[in-house]
Amino acid sequence: MTASSPAGPTGVTRVVCEQLVPRVGDPAYNKALAKDAVRRALADRADVVVLPELTTSGYVFTSPEEARHTAIAAADPFFGDLAALLSGTHTVVTLGFCEDGGDTLYNSAAVVDASGVRAVYRKTHLWDRETLFFTPGDQAPPVVDTAHGRIGVLLCYDLEFPEMPRRLALAGADLIAVPTNWPLTDVPAGERPAEIIQAQAAARANGVYIACADRGGTERGQEWTQGTAVVNQYGWLTAAVTGPEQRIVADLFLHLARDKALSPHNDLLGDRRTDIYTQESPLL
Repeated sequence: MTASSPAGPTGVTRVVCEQLVPRVGDPAYNKALAKDAVRRALADRADVVVLPELTTSGYVFTSPEEARHTAIAAADPFFGDLAALLSGTHTVVTLGFCEDGGDTLYNSAAVVDASGVRAVYRKTHLWDRETLFFTPGDQAPPVVDTAHGRIGVLLCYDLEFPEMPRRLALAGADLIAVPTNWPLTDVPAGERPAEIIQAQAAARANGVYIACADRGGTERGQEWTQGTAVVNQYGWLTAAVTGPEQRIVADLFLHLARDKALSPHNDLLGDRRTDIYTQESPLL
């Protein structure tokens, strides 16, 4: 995409991210929790809703069997329930779920609108003990064309790899939705969590909006960063929360992400030197 690309939808897009507190191993409770969050977002006239990673299952599993107990497929009635809630709207919901892939489990995200499941993305970069329960996905993340703009999807640790948001930007994403569970780590006084800094850098490097929905609460002793945030296409925080069971509402002009001009002589994506990037750097 360059500055001469079509503008696409030009209205305000309201993005709602909610920092939920699922119960690990309790899918019935978690599905109800997610549906309540979507109802709240619709009451706020949300156009795009982002909920955390593994919303329907919880995160800190004790065994593969427990993870399997929480797994659902994309055809699960839960997603039909979400679509029914969205009936008559153009609202798009992205949330994480433990996906039943038959012989294997995936840490996945679904993009849902009134028509049903539009896309499923299987996390390709697994973090720490996730490798004990999940198989990494082997497909590139999708970009879903919606009434509000083009929405790309990543999950948590995926955002740490610059190739992932860059790929979505090159595919035309205006907004990257990132369901996440960021484990709490030490942060130097006066600094933001490194994960938020990473999101800011990815947004700035690619000229895209990024919306991250983190976890709240404590799960089996694991605390979370509670870093739910929306970052604009210049890399600045538009909205952020730092407490349990909180939510943010951000009104964005997503079409602005399609203008990659940095100056009259520079284009963020057009200036890439792909002829150089494939060369080996000499060790001198």
